[in-house]
Amino acid sequence: MTENRDHGGGLDAAVARWGGTRAGWLDLSTGINPVPYPVPDLGGDVWTALPDRAAMSALEAAARAFWNIPKEAGVVAANGASALIARMPDIVGTAPVYIPAPTYNEHAAAFAAQGMTVSATDPACPVHVLVHPNNPDGRMWPDDALAPRSSRPWTVIDESFCDVTPQASHIARAGQSGVIVLKSFGKFWGLAGLRLGMMVGTPAECARMTELLGPWPVSGPALQIATRALADTRWAMATRARLAADSARLDAVLTARGARVVGGTTLFRLYDVDDAAAWQDRLAQVHVWSRIFPYSHRWLRLGLPHPDRWAQVEAAV
Repeated sequence: MTENRDHGGGLDAAVARWGGTRAGWLDLSTGINPVPYPVPDLGGDVWTALPDRAAMSALEAAARAFWNIPKEAGVVAANGASALIARMPDIVGTAPVYIPAPTYNEHAAAFAAQGMTVSATDPACPVHVLVHPNNPDGRMWPDDALAPRSSRPWTVIDESFCDVTPQASHIARAGQSGVIVLKSFGKFWGLAGLRLGMMVGTPAECARMTELLGPWPVSGPALQIATRALADTRWAMATRARLAADSARLDAVLTARGARVVGGTTLFRLYDVDDAAAWQDRLAQVHVWSRIFPYSHRWLRLGLPHPDRWAQVEAAV
């Protein structure tokens, strides 16, 4: 993986360097909910039959209800938000793209792979890609930054981490021409391995994406699990409360040791420290894995630990 495609994870490499076992390590390098939605038993032929249209329609209905998707908007489900991101250049065309940095680097990589001009500094570009809230600093984009303009025919809003703050969502704009909203199922529900992402846009835009993705873009088990999870609003409300409390607890632990909070969401926290690489090394020596960035020697990002493993975090820091 090249430097400009860095991601969280990579726990196998950490184990190889610092020893221990995967079970003994605490991976805080991602922003994935450490208490995932409980996967239900799946009966019938969900593992042996091809996914059918009824299962996809049930998922779409659950998604519309959970995210308050405008009735005039279309919805497309895919094998992770990354599959949608990789196809986004085919939707918006070849115009120059503004992707303010730092942010999730797969967006720029997808457009660059198609030979398109990507700028982190020129908002005059006709295509804007905005991560809301932003990864890694949690920046929220105001409503006036997203309004369609004649000079900017396309705005792509990645809301992969927005389920912790649903009141801040820009989903109401998704029915407008040229406004696309992306959702990720792996973060808030903690089921990254399920590989499910969704695109919300105009019916024409969604029809084009459906054509590009081909048949059966989501597995049968993923369709069933996600449909149940999206309908479980009680779990979602309780999870938001727990994440808020746990992120505040993590801030208290880190700031007591000299770190300064500079951003994040309730799924991950971003800290300013004197030497991020040294912090990562010290944490790794006691088998806690963190995230640092090639463009900042002071930024350290930590996800939340499972509630049973707070003692490991506090001892490590």
